[in-house]
Amino acid sequence: MDKLFVIAIGGTGMRCLESFTHLCGIGMFDNQEIEILTLDTDQNNGNKGRVEELIAVYNRIKSTDVAAGGTPNANTFFSAKLNLHRFFTNYSGLGRETYKNISKITTGSTEQQKANKLISDLFLDTASVQEFSLEHGYRAQTHLGSMLMYHGIVEAAKNLVKGTVVQSQERELDGFITKLESVGANARVFIFGSVFGGTGASSIPVIPKALQDFVKIRSNGNSSIDFAKAKFGATLLTEYFTFGKPDDQQKKSKANSVIADSSFFPINSQAALQFYQSDPTVQKCYKLLYHIGWPIESKKIDGYNSSNKTITGGTEQVNGCHITELLCACAAYDFFTRKDGFSSAKAEYLYKAVEFTDNSFNFSFDDFVGNENKAGEIFVNKLGAFFSLAHISLTKNGAAFNDSGIKGFIKQCENQKLNQYSTISDAECKDINEYFKLFAYTFKDAKFVPGWLYQVRNSVAPGKFLFQSKAFPDNQVELKKLDVGTIFLDEKHHWAKGGLFGDRYDTFVSKLINTNPQDEQKVNTTKEKFLAHIFNALTISQNFDIN
Repeated sequence: MDKLFVIAIGGTGMRCLESFTHLCGIGMFDNQEIEILTLDTDQNNGNKGRVEELIAVYNRIKSTDVAAGGTPNANTFFSAKLNLHRFFTNYSGLGRETYKNISKITTGSTEQQKANKLISDLFLDTASVQEFSLEHGYRAQTHLGSMLMYHGIVEAAKNLVKGTVVQSQERELDGFITKLESVGANARVFIFGSVFGGTGASSIPVIPKALQDFVKIRSNGNSSIDFAKAKFGATLLTEYFTFGKPDDQQKKSKANSVIADSSFFPINSQAALQFYQSDPTVQKCYKLLYHIGWPIESKKIDGYNSSNKTITGGTEQVNGCHITELLCACAAYDFFTRKDGFSSAKAEYLYKAVEFTDNSFNFSFDDFVGNENKAGEIFVNKLGAFFSLAHISLTKNGAAFNDSGIKGFIKQCENQKLNQYSTISDAECKDINEYFKLFAYTFKDAKFVPGWLYQVRNSVAPGKFLFQSKAFPDNQVELKKLDVGTIFLDEKHHWAKGGLFGDRYDTFVSKLINTNPQDEQKVNTTKEKFLAHIFNALTISQNFDIN
């Protein structure tokens, strides 16, 4: 079995990683330990912070007294073990704020300075690109970004060899690449990034080469990555959202003289795709490239902050989630679970279509992970089970309103004489509740705050998205009335009633008695057994034929 590696690049890549993490949360990567690298020029990117927080909560749920981040399980929630590594290029320190500063084009001999300036001016506008702040990545200057990301990774390798002033992010990058190097040809590396905006578009073409050169430098030329054997895949995510143009006032300063403009995203995407198609390095390094886009009018997002300025990065760059990002995560699932090998000497492009009627997309089970070996049914069974449990935690037991949540559900288990889970601590229950809030929804100051799944569903509304529209209430009154056993579009997956007027929820709770964890689920701790027990009861209640 190949070892799995994920690299998320830039704000869009981070949101794709967010969807990927939720695929892990619902249990789509059984028996896997996955190495994850977040890669950005912007240390404080809001989307980066959000997904790293999500993975931190995931790992707290998985952790045991003897194993930080836990161990892999099977046929249960949170079945994969995730190891997070973080690397960012440091362009906020003194002398590193702009290309002009970091390139040192004004140092050296007179002849050297002249040559440096001539080549810089040839490719980079003197008054803008050489002067804007490098700390934020959303500038749509991919030629500069590719160079800076490549040299940032190479610089980290050189610093590690010298052993002086090694930054924490350089050590985390080293840890990721060391694991990649140790498994050699038995690695599958999937890269998340867009091709239309900032850091992701800059980095997808150069990352394999940068990792190869990192290994060469750190090993003094004694080791390398053989692209004939390495298995790299990536998303080619084209434009799918828009935002307002930056105003002249914001662009007055040199630091903000270049800002991404969404009106250029279509042509940016076209140029990038033409480059990938013709570039021999891209064709050699990648086995599969997944072309994913939004072939109708792009969704409008909030691209401004309170001062009416376009957000170029930093903590304020926290965009909502979109269905295309989930499709990118499902592309990674396809790449990681393929059994037919990767023998092509040239990159293969993959894409698929989704039913589109009445100006809306209608997504079915198989549109996400296909139907081979009932993968589509397994996906929706697990997603539905997780969504049902989220409602049970957040509304039935009040976690969205700062009530007991999972702890309250454990009390209900005790009423069924299932007392073995009473030792799960309040802190452990709180972590599970917090994950569900990020996954589905919560309330802050009585205001509804949609989580990942709600945001994804809203991006396709009014089209169909796996569950009934009534499964997504956004106010307390409707949530209190929700029957969590009837969230599926197909009634055959509704939970059974207990008698003529029986309550589906009570019937589900009663089923917990006969759905104990099995040996093949590989669960050991009380917390793991509890999650597996609920997963089993939910799967049976939903009537999926997935054996």
